[in-house]
Amino acid sequence: MLNKLSLLNISHPDKQPSLIINMSHCELEEVTKHIDNKISFVKRLLELRAVAKDPDKRTFLVKIEQDVNAINGLLDRFERYVAQQRDLLKHLKELDEFFQEDVQNAQHLKENIPPHMPRREQPAAPSEQLVASNRPADVQAAPQVQEPPRKPSRALIKEMEFITVQEFDNIPQYMKGRVTYDQLNAAVKSINVAVTGKYKILHQPVKSLTNASRKLHQRFKDQETKDSKGQFFVVEEDLRDLAQLKVDKRFVGMLNMLRHCQRLKELRGGGLTRYVLL
Repeated sequence: MLNKLSLLNISHPDKQPSLIINMSHCELEEVTKHIDNKISFVKRLLELRAVAKDPDKRTFLVKIEQDVNAINGLLDRFERYVAQQRDLLKHLKELDEFFQEDVQNAQHLKENIPPHMPRREQPAAPSEQLVASNRPADVQAAPQVQEPPRKPSRALIKEMEFITVQEFDNIPQYMKGRVTYDQLNAAVKSINVAVTGKYKILHQPVKSLTNASRKLHQRFKDQETKDSKGQFFVVEEDLRDLAQLKVDKRFVGMLNMLRHCQRLKELRGGGLTRYVLL
């Protein structure tokens, strides 16, 4: 150590007092350690240089060099693999966020099903299933008496089926305009209200009707023709009186969409346009 400090003193004799004064003890130790490391590195290089001149030891050095290169190659492969796994993890996180959004949308759809959409029938309660399974075999196997087929009731009133999302998407855009899916099905619901109100009056005995209902009954009868017999239909006046619908250009456009979806057809005659349910 004293030799190294003396080297510093010899190389810089004029700066030696200020160097000692301005340099703290810790800093002096760091400088000394750094110089020691450099000297050790130079000694090691000199030793390796001497070893490299020996043919026998040179073979071992070449082998070590090959092993080091192989290890470096493996490290490079590991780094690339880690980078690939990092990218895959990032992609999986994005997929997880995407699926979480889908789950939220599905939950929202489940909680906001339109009232006109068909619902799945609820399964029988477990208690009812248990009672049915515990019935005696002779009771379950009891032959059922076949009743004669009933004639279709006159009170059965046909209703228009609601439009599905797929059907709405298949309607040409020029025909849809700004009409939404919910608005079109609201029109279907209103048409069903008018049809139900009309044929409830037609299916009742005339004697049981009030004076106002009798006038409507006669009007409905006058609307019928031989071509409309046995079919359910309404005219514009029925839609206005029974469903409080405003039959304007926009509503006529929705009727055209329903005709496109095979929900109704037009039957003209006698100065009236009859919208017949299919």
